[in-house]
Amino acid sequence: MATDFAAAAQALLEARRSRKLLTHLPEGARPQNAAEVVEIQLLVAAGRGPIAGWKVGAATAEAEPSGVALHAEDMRFDSTPYAASDFNITGIEAEIGYTLGADLPPRDAPYSRDEVLAAIATLNPTIEIVDTRFERLAISDPLSHAADQVNHGALVVGPAVDAWQAIDPPKLPIKLTFNGQVAVEHVGGNTAGEPIRLIQWLANKGAKRFGGLKKGMVITTGSCTGNILVPPGTAVRAEFAGVGVVETEIK
Repeated sequence: MATDFAAAAQALLEARRSRKLLTHLPEGARPQNAAEVVEIQLLVAAGRGPIAGWKVGAATAEAEPSGVALHAEDMRFDSTPYAASDFNITGIEAEIGYTLGADLPPRDAPYSRDEVLAAIATLNPTIEIVDTRFERLAISDPLSHAADQVNHGALVVGPAVDAWQAIDPPKLPIKLTFNGQVAVEHVGGNTAGEPIRLIQWLANKGAKRFGGLKKGMVITTGSCTGNILVPPGTAVRAEFAGVGVVETEIK
């Protein structure tokens, strides 16, 4: 029996609207493979408004990437606090993001690495807030959680770095603090390795059916710190040495 993509998307969108959280997607509506996850993501994206960015990552430096579209209403470019009540959970991940300075529209010929590099305008330190439309993380099968915008809640985009080409993210020291206390301090930390291959994959495959990548989109490239759940009353600060600082607060 064919998977009911529309029922899956409707359940996820309704969970956002009503805050009635899910334990599972409806019977017959659970994706069976990565291609079916994309079908559900397309319908969810169509119901959520303009795409303003992407999150992309990979389990290892050699693994096939995966990604999901991000929406303008979930992105902030300043340190305005969030209300904890806006989310089901509040997980924190510090990540390296990039802002595009040119379009990379869908095309038959694959984009080269050099073409992708030329389309990037700036590097931006970011904080992703992890959330779920399910009752908790990992309560259902991994593909269903992937269909749920890969557990995305919000993205805080830090100051732009124009001279980014010499920055090597796997060698970049990062310090993540909560209320001034160090939670993570190390070098690199992203299992996906160097991030440009992830953006190249997005341009050639991941974003193709969503209309491609467009100037101004912010692409965040995977956690450098792991996902750390925080309670209300947490001030979050991520510092990438020599690059910049991004901050937010969960009130």
